[in-house]
Amino acid sequence: MGPRRKNVKPCSMNREGSESTKADEPKDYMNQLSHEVLCHIFRYLPLQDIMCMECLSRKLKEAVTLYLRVVKVVDLCAGRWWEYMPTGFTDSSFLTLLRKMPDIEQLYGLHPRYLERRRVRGHEAFSIPGVLEALQACPNLLGVETSHLELVEAIWTYMPQVHILGKFRNRNGAFPIPPENKLKIPIGAKIQTLHLVGVNVPEIPCIPMLRHLYLKWVRLTKPQPFKDFLCISLRAFVMRNCAGPTNSLKYVPLVTGLASARNLEHLELVRVPFLGGLIQHVVEDSWRSGGFRNLHTIVLGACKNALEVDLGYLIITAARRLHEVRIQPSLTKDGVFSALKMAELEFPQFETLHLGYVDEFLLQCKMTNGDLVKYGLADVVENPGIITDIGMKAVNEVFSCIKYLVIYNCPHLHNPSNWITDHSRWTRLVDLTLVRCHAIKLDSFSQFIELLPSLEFISLDQMFREPPKGCARVGLSAGTGIGVSSALVSNQNSNNDNDNNNNHQNNNNPNIHHNNHQHPNDQNEENEQRQDGQAEEQQIAAEALNEMEEVAQEEGMAAGQGQNELPAHSQAVVPMEVDEEQAGPSGIQPVVKAAPITVHDSDSEDEEENMGSSRACISNSIAQNYSDGEEKSRDPVETREPSVSGKGKTPLRKRCSASQVGQTKQFHTEESSCEKGCQVTSEQIKADMKAASDMPERNKSKDSYPACSTSTGSTGTSGSCSAVSPSPDCAQTANSHSAGTSPAAGDESRQCVCSPCKSEGSGGREAEESSACSRSSCYKPQDAQQRTSGCCDGECPSTSRSCRNGPNKVAKPKPRQTTKRKRTADKSTSTSDPVIEDDHVQVLALKSKNLVGITLTNCGITDLVLKDCPKMMFIHATRCRVLKHLKVENAPVVNRFDYAQCKKLNMDQVLDQILRMPPERNRIIYLRPMQQVDTLTLEQKIFSGPYPYHICIIHEFSNPPNVRNKVRVRSWMDTIANINQELIKYEFFPEATRTDEDLKKYTKYPWGRDIYTLEGIVDGAPYSMITDFPWLRSLRTAEPNSYARYDFEDDERTTIYAPRRKGQLSADICMETIGEEISELRQMKKGVFQRVVAIFIHYCDVNGEPVEDDYI
Repeated sequence: MGPRRKNVKPCSMNREGSESTKADEPKDYMNQLSHEVLCHIFRYLPLQDIMCMECLSRKLKEAVTLYLRVVKVVDLCAGRWWEYMPTGFTDSSFLTLLRKMPDIEQLYGLHPRYLERRRVRGHEAFSIPGVLEALQACPNLLGVETSHLELVEAIWTYMPQVHILGKFRNRNGAFPIPPENKLKIPIGAKIQTLHLVGVNVPEIPCIPMLRHLYLKWVRLTKPQPFKDFLCISLRAFVMRNCAGPTNSLKYVPLVTGLASARNLEHLELVRVPFLGGLIQHVVEDSWRSGGFRNLHTIVLGACKNALEVDLGYLIITAARRLHEVRIQPSLTKDGVFSALKMAELEFPQFETLHLGYVDEFLLQCKMTNGDLVKYGLADVVENPGIITDIGMKAVNEVFSCIKYLVIYNCPHLHNPSNWITDHSRWTRLVDLTLVRCHAIKLDSFSQFIELLPSLEFISLDQMFREPPKGCARVGLSAGTGIGVSSALVSNQNSNNDNDNNNNHQNNNNPNIHHNNHQHPNDQNEENEQRQDGQAEEQQIAAEALNEMEEVAQEEGMAAGQGQNELPAHSQAVVPMEVDEEQAGPSGIQPVVKAAPITVHDSDSEDEEENMGSSRACISNSIAQNYSDGEEKSRDPVETREPSVSGKGKTPLRKRCSASQVGQTKQFHTEESSCEKGCQVTSEQIKADMKAASDMPERNKSKDSYPACSTSTGSTGTSGSCSAVSPSPDCAQTANSHSAGTSPAAGDESRQCVCSPCKSEGSGGREAEESSACSRSSCYKPQDAQQRTSGCCDGECPSTSRSCRNGPNKVAKPKPRQTTKRKRTADKSTSTSDPVIEDDHVQVLALKSKNLVGITLTNCGITDLVLKDCPKMMFIHATRCRVLKHLKVENAPVVNRFDYAQCKKLNMDQVLDQILRMPPERNRIIYLRPMQQVDTLTLEQKIFSGPYPYHICIIHEFSNPPNVRNKVRVRSWMDTIANINQELIKYEFFPEATRTDEDLKKYTKYPWGRDIYTLEGIVDGAPYSMITDFPWLRSLRTAEPNSYARYDFEDDERTTIYAPRRKGQLSADICMETIGEEISELRQMKKGVFQRVVAIFIHYCDVNGEPVEDDYI
């Protein structure tokens, strides 16, 4: 824009000429606008932009000057109160700016990043005296918004008539309280909202204007800080974790001052040591004149002297308006609610109750109570709330309209189903959150959920924890602390691996196990039949073994002491890192164990259907990786035990430093635990012994790839059972060694890492399942399988990484292997140790007509069953260590599944359950596994299965985890499904099916689907997507249309597919883009599915160490 011309009216004779020249250069509309219109436009622009206009043209400069002359309200932060004002100001430039605004009344956004305390002559800076001078140059100034402690104090001192606008929130708060943060509040300060965090304040005086006072980590330095406290306009008073007087009498004026604030709505006292009974007396004196009558929120937390009557009087006085109450543990007791029930009051607006409330700072704070007291906080030790089921009945009788219930750490609650009575129906409860209520019984909780008519959301955190292992054996009632404390059980000897607390019971009686262990019924009969014939030889072997155990016990102790020399990732002493509540996977176990043969617990699909398959398949001495809840490869000198009953016994560890002990033991274990009377050849035993003795040197080289060398649990019987490999990581090493000794054994061991074992009595279903369930084995065994079994048909297009062989192509292992190695290691033999236990099966069954979603965090349930949840939409499970299975009986609309860091999750079973649901919704499944995933087998299983959906599997490798792809998938997967539905419903397009006939017809890759792969990098991390989604490739590569929107940062460089960037906002618009592809498919008579499933697998945790993540 050039300077404004003097002759505004162009001469008529020049008009044609001027028009022709103007056609060449762009028309300057701004300079044609009047000053008034320009000033009106400036009202919508940030001050920074207005000031930039000054230098563009003379007319705009005049308009800016005019605008500043009349402006009354200015915001230096352009409405973004949380940001700092523009930098670069000095005292003189700020004064110049404010002098241009003589009429200014309200100055917002005065948030300087840095202010000097005083001026220095000859040095241009931005200082407090300079700001004050500039403010004093504005004669009409009424108010200033700031967040600077020293500046606000200077304004109060030198310009007391000026109001502090908006909310005053200091920005440099911290704990411990920084000594430089100081604020002296004058009597009658003109301020409405004062938020102080981490500040030293002498006292809180009388401030009649104050409406909101928020004190967090505030040190009150005067001995009587509340003696003049009187804030009659106060609406909200929050005092959390402040360092005030320790003498509780000094809080009397505070409580009386609060009572005189007739409009007080929000009262929050956390760690305020006021005098017990004080609130009761003040309420008695003031309620008639309106004291505390208008409260809608009452919060008491860690107030060590607070009495039940204090809380009760507040609740009764405020009954008419009360919305929310949070009650500290010491007041969470039956008596409070019984007394309120006697008062026979109504609480018409009440919605939210939090029992056992503990302030967030205290939950997250790493400091001890002693440290907090040292920094001036009150001395409080919180015990859990003692409310019982009787009190919970009274809760709903008192607060009949309650909608949101949170209960934290109330260990005396047992049977939620008893909370429901004729007078206490919980009819309006919408949201239920339970945290650390360890004694609540699972079946009773399930009944309770079923009886709640309006419940929509359940959140469970640290609930239904796993009982300590072996507690049934020593008379413990698991998790209740009756008998021996579960804390004592789990921490018996800290010098050993904390998950293996086992030195205190070395039980050498070989028969105890059989007497005490309850087998699942389906195994009892066959186990007992088999056992009779072998009892004798096992007894002999057991006695020999017991003598050796005593020797190995001492060595095991030594190995336990020497743990510290191990590499960091395999440190054995990890004190309860995974879950502070866990009692250790093997709570009461003797150190020394027998034959290292194990059944993977996570791999058995459904216990009832597939027990045979999991029994038939006995893995190598490894299987540490994902069958057991420890950190992977935590203990390099340990081996596994035969599983004794049911799916997945928790492994027992043995520290064997002398390999000859292991070898001697091996002779016995090979004989004694060979369940079907199979003979082991001496050649085989030699091979195994050689492997065992060579193992320690090889161990070092394997550390770099700790979690990969796993032959997967129920996928095949191991040809070389390396009986005493001292590391869970060494299966492959063992296999290769034995291959050197015995070629036949080597062949078998290579094959059987991934191929299914068709054994007698296990039908075709077992083979099919086991072929697809080698997801924890690493890529090397997979390659070995492909090489030895020759299953790669040459039909492996580079676009897909899925395994190309159909189920019938997988090579069957040699029959010799099946007969020789078929061992059910889940039988109670005389050699098995008495305290080997599976994870205690805990089934959470949900039946609720309005339930929308459930969130599980650190819970000890093993199975989640959706019995009848017609409105259920989502399941979130995070860090549930033993959660393994999902069963969906009736939950047609559940569409979001989030499983993050669940160590033992049986991915195959969960995916199978979800994909078998009737295709009534599109579904997204988000997985963050903590073990290696065999992607080829997983893809083969999913794409070849009977699942009537288009499927995409996204492998995301970002670490730390990036949620961009995960979030964006939801936006476009529905579009694909909508296009398909439009075509099927209105365009008579053929609908694809996935019946048994289809499966028989398509036995090889691509199993009747059009599978392709998309790969790329998002935010520096690679992703790979394998899918049969139709239309997606064309839509991704299409040119943007007229609806394209560029106000999103996404495009194909930052996410898989960005439909809004292309303008592909609806199915109709997309169908215009892909018209040709639609007609091609129609001619080929190729059908599409109406629904889609996205499986999103995040690989940041697969090495077994959970990655910290704010999003979960």
